[in-house]
Amino acid sequence: MSNTLASTPRRLILALVAAGALGATGAGLISGHQARAVTPATPIVAQTPAAPSGGALPSFAQITAQNGAAVVNISVTGSTKAAMANDDDDDDESQPTARQGRGPQIDPNDPFYEFFRQFGMPGAGAQGRPNVPTHGLGSGFIVSPDGLVLTNAHVVKGASDVTVKLTDRREFRAKVLGSDPKTDVAVLKIDAKDLPVVRLGSTRDLQVGEWVLAIGSPFGFENSVTAGVVSAKGRSLPDDSLVPFIQTDVAVNPGNSGGPLFNARGEVVGINSQIYSRSGGYQGVSFAIPIELAAKIKDQIVATGKVRHAQLGVAVQEVNQAFAESFQLDKPEGALVASVSKGSPAEKAGLQPGDVIRQVDGHAIVASGDLPAWVGQAQPGQQAKLSVWRRGQPVELTATLGDASDKAGSKQARAEEAVGKAQLGLSLRPLDADERREVGVSEGLVIEQARGPAAAAGVQPGDVLLAINGAPAKNIDQVRTAMAKAGKSVALLIERDGNKIFVPVRLG
Repeated sequence: MSNTLASTPRRLILALVAAGALGATGAGLISGHQARAVTPATPIVAQTPAAPSGGALPSFAQITAQNGAAVVNISVTGSTKAAMANDDDDDDESQPTARQGRGPQIDPNDPFYEFFRQFGMPGAGAQGRPNVPTHGLGSGFIVSPDGLVLTNAHVVKGASDVTVKLTDRREFRAKVLGSDPKTDVAVLKIDAKDLPVVRLGSTRDLQVGEWVLAIGSPFGFENSVTAGVVSAKGRSLPDDSLVPFIQTDVAVNPGNSGGPLFNARGEVVGINSQIYSRSGGYQGVSFAIPIELAAKIKDQIVATGKVRHAQLGVAVQEVNQAFAESFQLDKPEGALVASVSKGSPAEKAGLQPGDVIRQVDGHAIVASGDLPAWVGQAQPGQQAKLSVWRRGQPVELTATLGDASDKAGSKQARAEEAVGKAQLGLSLRPLDADERREVGVSEGLVIEQARGPAAAAGVQPGDVLLAINGAPAKNIDQVRTAMAKAGKSVALLIERDGNKIFVPVRLG
């Protein structure tokens, strides 16, 4: 009798975890750009709770009572490709997120297969397989009385049917007005009126150490409340999103995705989106999308049904202390231009490899990730005034930003991204003339980032890739060709500090 009772809760929790798979947190780049504050939506109640003073805790109960009714549970159904047990997982394991993990191969017939698939477990997701049904849970919040709901793009990705459930147990079939994978924001619409709404705040005055509160449906437990503090602002994450994330220590788990993050005044300051985890579950670090950015994306989706992002056309890297001393900078800040795409707005504006971008339209670029975050949130056609440090002197340039969806303008960037996401785990670019002279080689590719298998083998940013399995690596196409012929491992010929070394790399 006691054994039966003891085992029942474990089975129940695992079933709820599996049911919440599509709502798994995980999506994400970048940094300190402060967008314009948005106009608050109609409040649920007239009274706004006062912010705590003197270090006192905010009234979590009051914030929850006033806003809980505007937080919704989102359930989705869809389909995905079935996978075989020997399929490889190409996700980058050196930068784990909630959609990444490690573990044994999972049988597709296992009842918890979908849960593990959503966390990027090996053996899940391959082309050419039959479709299998999927189910999942997420969270969202109502921002207009006539039924506009904000959530994460990854919550509704691939969904054929989306249902929004209110706290009063009413359910509505939702229409996905649009979603933007680059920022992980989606907008839903339900056919209802006079709905309770949250009040939108601003991250401009949000301080590190300030109390924040999340409401969502972790593992399917609707309207669960967790609290913590702001750990950092403007975080850049190692993926391809365009978000200056708010980092918190608020407990966020599968099913919390898309739910609101409230400040101590009961205003929404973010959308809970990702966690940083080596286990697939919450480990003390979570990330939220700033509400100003989410509101800007929402406005574009409501107006046009799609989202446009700007493009400058440069590859950048961090300015460390050594670079700062070499370039005669007073401190190691800015975005070092590593390459400039041909025909891009950057080339037309006169940017050159070796330039250090320190400001854009008066916004300081401290970390290299600050630049793509700012550009990605700007509009195509917008002019950007760039404050650049070039060979020990300040230079002012003006660039007219392009459209990130323009195929010609993003050809080089997409090529580099494709290699960076391959099994090898490298982001590469060609050597420029100065680098060829400095390194003493006539051909090769600069390694800008090393992840996954390459990083585990000891490959470092700044190395020059000369050959793969004896085949020259003069350009991206040659790398792809060599990788297509590779087996379980490859031998990389690397130039490092004037020395040529071979590095064996085990793949996938």
